[in-house]
Amino acid sequence: MNRPGIALQLYSVREATAKDFKGTLRKVAEMGYEGVEFAGYGGFSAEQLREWLDELKLKAVGSHVGLADLRNDPDAVASFNRKIGSPYVVCPSLPHEGRSDESWREQFVELERIGNRLRDNGLRFGYHNHAFEFTIKLGGETLFDALFSATSPESVFVELDVCWAQAAGYDPIRYAAKYSGRLPLVHLKDYVETEGKVRSVELGRGAVDMKGVIAESIRSGAEWLIVEQEHFDGDPLESVARSAEWLKAAVAR
Repeated sequence: MNRPGIALQLYSVREATAKDFKGTLRKVAEMGYEGVEFAGYGGFSAEQLREWLDELKLKAVGSHVGLADLRNDPDAVASFNRKIGSPYVVCPSLPHEGRSDESWREQFVELERIGNRLRDNGLRFGYHNHAFEFTIKLGGETLFDALFSATSPESVFVELDVCWAQAAGYDPIRYAAKYSGRLPLVHLKDYVETEGKVRSVELGRGAVDMKGVIAESIRSGAEWLIVEQEHFDGDPLESVARSAEWLKAAVAR
């Protein structure tokens, strides 16, 4: 089994990139991250971003792209990602309030169609979960399972967010194993729960059996382990640096 790469979802340091995109990328590279997953491009061109990535020896792991852009111009999404060297495009979420079973099934057809279009453009397309995909049921199964049952592995891969799976009451280790071979990207997000509210924390400080998740993700063929953190008690850059150190040590074992 090959060691997966270690990447950072740049949403984690969104305030820093808003002030200094290249400078933040430089700091991320200095922390030992090997790649980054984009959540927006800061208004920069694909050519500029690729220049910075090459200079800093960072790989574009993938991009989170909203449904509207995926729906309206998937070819433009594909073109931008090819230019920055990103092989993966991920839909980060779906609108879910008040949807009927029929509308969910229509949405799954659309995701398959988007995935096929991006595949025609040389990219792979995936979906990233939150908690609602586990709490909503469709046809006797979780929405998460229904989505991936209704779409083909060739068109829609799994980007498992382990925090949200566990916070919804489901074992992320079991889910990593269940979707073995369809799981190129894994979001490593640890968390604590206080008064019913989920708050993300640095890796190794929360409720997730992160070492177990990492071991199963590697067995299941994950290519990239992606750190994501949404909440911070201190400086976000310092927190993601500590998570990088924790993850490098965990993967090296």
